[in-house]
Amino acid sequence: MSSNESRAMIIPTMRYHDAASAIEWLCEAFGFVRHLVVPGENGKIAHAQLTLGNGMIMLGSSEEDEYGELVKPLANVDSPCTQSPYIVVKDIDALYEKAQAAGAIIEIELKEEDYGGKVFSCRDPQGQLWNFGSYNPWVQEQ
Repeated sequence: MSSNESRAMIIPTMRYHDAASAIEWLCEAFGFVRHLVVPGENGKIAHAQLTLGNGMIMLGSSEEDEYGELVKPLANVDSPCTQSPYIVVKDIDALYEKAQAAGAIIEIELKEEDYGGKVFSCRDPQGQLWNFGSYNPWVQEQ
């Protein structure tokens, strides 16, 4: 594939017990921007799209619907995950400091990787695992 137009776009999706507070925290701690937030009934979020640079995540409140039967929020902050997003950022040091200041639970401290760049892993207040790094696998190092 030679152009971005021929590549598939991958958008991670997740469910939260309290999606409204998750949106607030993700925007404050990681710098996400609200692209679309669709309120649901009883203060829930039916669907939200948050952007960071040219990337996007989708999230919503846990629901007893068709998709909600397949994707559930974590049981608690200590729950193991089966998947988590890796997000490439330019200023990894600044994001690490911002995430710590917002109360992110640092699981893997900021460190240099043998393959290039720096990375860290943290959990948000509802237990979702996030991975951030300055290493961009789309850009070949010279």
